[in-house]
Amino acid sequence: MHRRAKTKYQRLALFALSTMAAAGLVIVGLRPEPLPVKAHPPSAAQLSFLLDGAFGARFAGEMIAQREAFFPSNIALRADPNDPDFVATVAREHAIGVTSGHKFLMAAWRGVPVTAFAASFLDTSIVIFSLESAGLRRPADLVGKRLGYRKGSEGEVVVDAMMAQLGLPRSRITKVPDRDTFDVLRAGEVDAVIGLVGQEPRPSEPEFIRLNIIKPQDYAIHVPGMVYFASSDLVHDRPSAVAGVLEGLIKGWQFTYADYARSVPVLVGIAPDRLNVDRLKFELDQQRSLVLPTGGRIADYDESRWRTLRDILIFAKLAEETVPLSQSVNFQLLRDVYRRSPDLAAPRAFGGEK
Repeated sequence: MHRRAKTKYQRLALFALSTMAAAGLVIVGLRPEPLPVKAHPPSAAQLSFLLDGAFGARFAGEMIAQREAFFPSNIALRADPNDPDFVATVAREHAIGVTSGHKFLMAAWRGVPVTAFAASFLDTSIVIFSLESAGLRRPADLVGKRLGYRKGSEGEVVVDAMMAQLGLPRSRITKVPDRDTFDVLRAGEVDAVIGLVGQEPRPSEPEFIRLNIIKPQDYAIHVPGMVYFASSDLVHDRPSAVAGVLEGLIKGWQFTYADYARSVPVLVGIAPDRLNVDRLKFELDQQRSLVLPTGGRIADYDESRWRTLRDILIFAKLAEETVPLSQSVNFQLLRDVYRRSPDLAAPRAFGGEK
């Protein structure tokens, strides 16, 4: 009798457990699927800072800011020199990046959700190199000559705009695509090449050649050079994080130019396999005016240069302005940083022994 009661109790317990499990399955089945929610990392999460190029003088401020801990501790700096869609990568990773104003604006017009918030190079670094013996000293001297360039590059667009502004016949310049090296220039395959400030050989280097340099900015072509930008979500949702990075960048460039005896060894130590002390000093000197303008502030930019760049791209029929500048370029973050820390603009930060 006792055994039969125990068996009956066990059957009732199994039945109750089965009923509860079935009810649980029904409840789970009736629960609606959660709606997808856009995930944003918390303020303390690691934040990537991507460089559109290899470590070098062009990114000295960023490199110093990382090494000297001017950035918040959660910033991870990464050189990314071979990404053909660099701006989109920054947007996809909800990151911060630095690239040319030309590349940034073209991507923004294609619908990449990014926002520029400061300048690295305040003006274009595009220049035209020619052999000193060729006597090409002004844009007018290029008429009837062969010009080596990189097809679709910022240099091509800026030089075309300069020639058009000066009323010079662009059709009378023979543009030679993908022949823009000093070897090509030295060999006489072209009469001039479009390049970047600081790209030329130093006088003490074996490949040194005497050059004339034409700068479009000397002929009223002023556009943003290198610009700092981030995914639009990041600028909107975490402005304080972006502002912290911007403050670190300003301090990084100040440290870089205040004293080469301190900054250059730090920079070389970051990439000793590709950076040379004398070469680095030379490149920093050549780009100095683009970072530290006379009477200006580090990282500052103005709307007039953005409007010029916009007009140049439209003139070149490269794209249409699908996103207004007011939506793709932020001026307030920079103003806020300088307002909160006015000492960042102190002239003492720009001087020092070289």
